Amino acid sequence: MQIGKKARKTETKEKVAKLIKSFGKTETNTGSTESQIAIITDRINTLNPHFQKHVKDFHSRRGLLALVGKRRRLLNYLKAKNEASYNDVLVKLELRK
Repeated sequence: MQIGKKARKTETKEKVAKLIKSFGKTETNTGSTESQIAIITDRINTLNPHFQKHVKDFHSRRGLLALVGKRRRLLNYLKAKNEASYNDVLVKLELRK
């Protein structure tokens, strides 16, 4: 059974709000580097099954690579500014460096 479009949107909004609450300092702090990294990581993880099914979707793959690059730049910035927070984000999101 397929999930409706509205159900997916509300599910995504709830997931993003949960990520912001756990990684940002407050519930509305969407601009913190940690919360941006968490949101981008979630988007990357949701795109992976799409590419398992649609191997030749090169246009979406380009967007995925842009997301990966943006996350990498944010991680480098966070490492330069606050290495303790950087290590904490890597552990929480199960990323490797």
